[in-house]
Amino acid sequence: MTQVAFLGLGIMGSRQAANLVRAGHELTVYNRTAQTARDWAAEHGATAAATPREAAAAADVVISMVVDGDQVAEVLLGEPDGAVHGARDGAVFVDMTTIASAQTRAIAARLGEHGVRLVDAPVTGSAPKAQDGTLTIMVGGADDDVERVRELFDVMGAKVLHVGELGQGETVKVITNAVAAVNAATLAQALIVGKAVGADLEALVEVMGISSAGSTMVDLKARPMLDHEYSALFKLEHMLKDVRLCLDEAQAAGVPFPAAASAGDLYVAAMGRGLADADFAAVLEVLEGLADTRL
Repeated sequence: MTQVAFLGLGIMGSRQAANLVRAGHELTVYNRTAQTARDWAAEHGATAAATPREAAAAADVVISMVVDGDQVAEVLLGEPDGAVHGARDGAVFVDMTTIASAQTRAIAARLGEHGVRLVDAPVTGSAPKAQDGTLTIMVGGADDDVERVRELFDVMGAKVLHVGELGQGETVKVITNAVAAVNAATLAQALIVGKAVGADLEALVEVMGISSAGSTMVDLKARPMLDHEYSALFKLEHMLKDVRLCLDEAQAAGVPFPAAASAGDLYVAAMGRGLADADFAAVLEVLEGLADTRL
């Protein structure tokens, strides 16, 4: 049993934390909405903390799964209630949020001033795989630090890849999500073309799924697009954030990623349509508007 502080109980974090409890680990949880933490703790037999500092005081491992880099910095480093201010000697922090790799390294440097080590471990797989404990986890950090927390990763993910030094987990993740964003936008365009030329859309989806056009996005997003059903498995605003992070890294390296840049514009337009909290399959709505048609 490992004493774990889990900071962030959103769509993903709540499910990941539940798998840790089921595996026998003892959790203290924190969420910015305090009632969410209290309700979750009551349901799962955990302890709710009023602050990240309080949560960390009882933990060997502190896991953060929040929205963006600013929130990571706040829950881990904020004065006076950031987790680092309550951390035990020798505690390892694990950030599973998708943020910029440069921000990960900057946060790690500040944690290091307190004698705390950081591992970055963003995930892919959306809510269903978080529920089942079958996420793919991309881990960056020193070998010893990663090995100390691997048993926790094995509970939350079916595939755990140590992809390099600190920050490399984030880099691999944002490139991967940029490709997913492009694939979803391409799928939406294909369905609209199919509708315009009179194709049987159900047949089109089936053929794409079993041919060289197949992808995880076809498997996961074709049905929601056909039904215009956008219950969030992964929010559109979060996908746009990841695309922007990828483009920032590409531009800093002096290389283009035009497909991601084009897809990013579509997700920006979807934000303008009030679809921030919808699943990113809702990018279809923008493309339907451009084509003046509806599936």
